[in-house]
Amino acid sequence: MNDTSTDPGWHVDDRCTNCDVSRQLAPGLIADGGGRSVVVRQPRDAGEEQRLHAAAFACHTRSVRPPAGRRLDAVLDPYPMPLDATVSLCGHNAPMTAAANSYLVRRPPGSQIMVDTPRWSEALATRFEALGPVTDVLLTHQDHAAHGRAYADRFGARLWIHEGDLASAPDADQVLRGTDAVEIAEGVVAHPLPGHTRGSVVYVADERYCFSGDSFYWSRTTGDIEVVENVTWYSIEELAASLARTVDALRFEWLLPGHGDRRHLPAAESHRRMRSLATRTAALRPRPVDFTATRW
Repeated sequence: MNDTSTDPGWHVDDRCTNCDVSRQLAPGLIADGGGRSVVVRQPRDAGEEQRLHAAAFACHTRSVRPPAGRRLDAVLDPYPMPLDATVSLCGHNAPMTAAANSYLVRRPPGSQIMVDTPRWSEALATRFEALGPVTDVLLTHQDHAAHGRAYADRFGARLWIHEGDLASAPDADQVLRGTDAVEIAEGVVAHPLPGHTRGSVVYVADERYCFSGDSFYWSRTTGDIEVVENVTWYSIEELAASLARTVDALRFEWLLPGHGDRRHLPAAESHRRMRSLATRTAALRPRPVDFTATRW
């Protein structure tokens, strides 16, 4: 590890798994260093210091480290971190969910829903609940199910999953079935999207916020919405069929994935890009799983 007493600045230690989370949160400060994240520049002001703290408190391996002799300043833990007035990023990504991002979504009565989960922590649950009662925990698929039951029980919330991935949350309170879209709460629609896994689901709130799990994401490399064709556990052909069936019903402005970057776009542009994605995905064929080939 490069975490030594002679290291004078912020750095990423060798536990990094190249999940991209820190690069999303501290662009310009943390970058891809050939298969892992590296700090490319030290912070110049308090705002940049806060961005590095956001990356550090999200990193699932705790690999983003402050200068030698310093501890992370808990006062600068920004989570839950508002993305706008409705959605907050939970941070504190979990090793058991492969470092997936998770979200809190404010609903009109003052309650909240959680989409996927951060690492389990009673202190985090208390912090999240301080913003309002959490009524539902929505799991996008089996890879992100590890802490769903713990958070649902702590909040007294309903735990949701699709029947295709039910083995990962067999005690779920609500089980989505089939491939038809269903409104699961006022303004919140579940769109089953088998492909990445058999039970993958995309949740859309208010025709504005799309929580896509691992079905699709914003790639900084291509500057477009992409599927993770190199990490498809179930079927790329099924994912193509799911997109073809669903794309005309998907309306959103915020793309909020589990893995990969987020993006805020006009609704018409999001729809145009999703139609293009459906066409491109139809041309893809199965390939071996290769985590190193992801186009972050």
